[in-house]
Amino acid sequence: MNKVLYFFILMFLVSCTSNTIYKKPKDLIPKDSMVNLLTDMYLASSAKNIKNKNLKKLSNYMVVVYEKYKIDTVRFDTSNKYYTSRIDEYSEMLNLVKKNIDSLYDIYIIKQRIQDSLDRPNVLNLKGKETSKEIEEGKKLQEKLYELDKGNHR
Repeated sequence: MNKVLYFFILMFLVSCTSNTIYKKPKDLIPKDSMVNLLTDMYLASSAKNIKNKNLKKLSNYMVVVYEKYKIDTVRFDTSNKYYTSRIDEYSEMLNLVKKNIDSLYDIYIIKQRIQDSLDRPNVLNLKGKETSKEIEEGKKLQEKLYELDKGNHR
């Protein structure tokens, strides 16, 4: 009786460990598109409770993300399952997503600095006399903002 019990316990433990690797789906989202998609999905999920410029909350930004990439939830789910079954690949993708979000944060900070400097022209030098280096930095920030507004930040 003990041998049978040990056998079933062993079988239970062995069967619980799953190293499932999914087959590549026919409509797999390419890795670079998946990184951009995940970046937008993380932003959309974090913006769920933030009001837009019309002071309204859009309850589900995910729909907008799916429309942007012209995919449906089934295609995303199958692609996501495929990538998550390959841990090394997926962790690389998540690192890229983190870099994208960090760069978007940096862009936000740059835009905020430019806006602050436009609101308060002497933010760099309290004496009211800007050096040529500070003027040059301001021009570079304005050029960077112009490039970012054109959509060249990704």
